[in-house]
Amino acid sequence: MENALLIGLSRQTALERQLDAIANNIANVNTAGFKADNTLFEEYLNTPAHEDNFIGRDRRVSFVQDRGTYRDIAQGAMSETKNPLDVAINGSAFLAVQTPAGERYTRDGSLHIDNQGQLVTAAGNPVLGTGGPIVFQPTDHDVNITPDGIITVVEGTGRTDSIRGTLRLVSFADAQKMLKEGYNLYSAGEGGAPQADTKSRVQQGFVEQSNVNAVGEMSRMVEVSRAYTAIATLLQQQAELQKSAIQQLADVPA
Repeated sequence: MENALLIGLSRQTALERQLDAIANNIANVNTAGFKADNTLFEEYLNTPAHEDNFIGRDRRVSFVQDRGTYRDIAQGAMSETKNPLDVAINGSAFLAVQTPAGERYTRDGSLHIDNQGQLVTAAGNPVLGTGGPIVFQPTDHDVNITPDGIITVVEGTGRTDSIRGTLRLVSFADAQKMLKEGYNLYSAGEGGAPQADTKSRVQQGFVEQSNVNAVGEMSRMVEVSRAYTAIATLLQQQAELQKSAIQQLADVPA
């Protein structure tokens, strides 16, 4: 009976972590560039039975082991904003941004110009170009961003385009190993050093939506909640059975 309780507890712990991941996905269903997380589980085998009269399959007790999470890096749908500063990335690249903690990376292309004339993210982090932060002049207008990430403007009353910078697009050898740091930012983690990405393309006036499937995640939440409740009921029954067995053993005459 102890094994049944421990196995149930291991499954409940795994389900709780899975529910946390699902809840986080649902909370970010409208977060631009968000990538959904999924949990990984595996069977952990223990061999508590050592008597020779147990057959082979009865020696192995299967527990549930939470191995971690993996990220769905599939590209989300493109949503048109008509904001000339917004960009969506077609491909696997990330935008490089400067944060107080150092250089970080994001797929969120909801951009604007701050009071200092810098191109920044929604959180206020400067977007990095190939030559550093991208800065505009107060008289700049008619911003144009090419598929290669080159940003040009019309300066003042002139008709000649001026280049303000080129978006620094980077990719990683293993994007799964990048670390989420909140605020839609990633650090390189063990994903390798950032490499210049020349294959991805920028689409001006669009942002990439979250790739979370809201209906699918809600269905998974219901499924996980039901499984958790079913195991809780099973554990309660096992506890009552154990209590009843102890009481009956206590009533046996010595």
